[in-house]
Amino acid sequence: MLHWIVCPTREAQAKACAAVLAAQVLQKPDSVLGLATGSTPLAIYREMIALQNEGVVNFSNVRTFNLDEYIGLSHDHPQSYRSFMETNLFVELGLRSEQTHVPDGMAEDLSAECAAYEQAIEQAGGIDLQLLGIGHDGHIAFNEPAEAFTRTVFVATLTAATISANQRFFARPEDVPRTALSMGVGSIMRANRILLSAFGRDKAEIVRDAFTGPVTPQISASILQFHPDCTIVLDEEAASAL
Repeated sequence: MLHWIVCPTREAQAKACAAVLAAQVLQKPDSVLGLATGSTPLAIYREMIALQNEGVVNFSNVRTFNLDEYIGLSHDHPQSYRSFMETNLFVELGLRSEQTHVPDGMAEDLSAECAAYEQAIEQAGGIDLQLLGIGHDGHIAFNEPAEAFTRTVFVATLTAATISANQRFFARPEDVPRTALSMGVGSIMRANRILLSAFGRDKAEIVRDAFTGPVTPQISASILQFHPDCTIVLDEEAASAL
């Protein structure tokens, strides 16, 4: 079931997302949170840190699993998703390394790493609340347009559009990784609850297509129409095509 929250501004949208995450942790302090990287969650993470600093909620007992990681980047590479999370959230919340999980993009056996990451989520009891963004082509995690939905963590080949979108984070276009480890659509759908964040006029059409159009692996976010508890938080611009 889809639940909609439309906020008047980008700032209000980030606060609303942080409030949903805080409510989950207030109810279950050792919640397992699925987390995302990129520009979408940055303001949300700042709001989460502020809520903890203000004494509203304590995130320090959560366990986390990130959606994805570039293949070929070590955890200490400045553009790795592990580095992003350490800088923008984990350190500020006081999370220990054993509480946080990000796929290993330097693993020698990538298939084994995919299986191990999927198993680690299962052993943690599954994800209580998964935070997602949505790409301009409707992808969630690195589930790019495809002929079928992926079931588990997998090796993803990034599309030219995604590579182009990620170039701004790298010194040279050739430095942008072409592959990544990613949770599959099935991995995401097994989360108890999902929180999808989108903002800006440039996301309006894909939000409309993903959540009011047909369910198709060409728009992987569309599968969320079938999730029993999915909250979509938008600003007015992202909601303008609905």
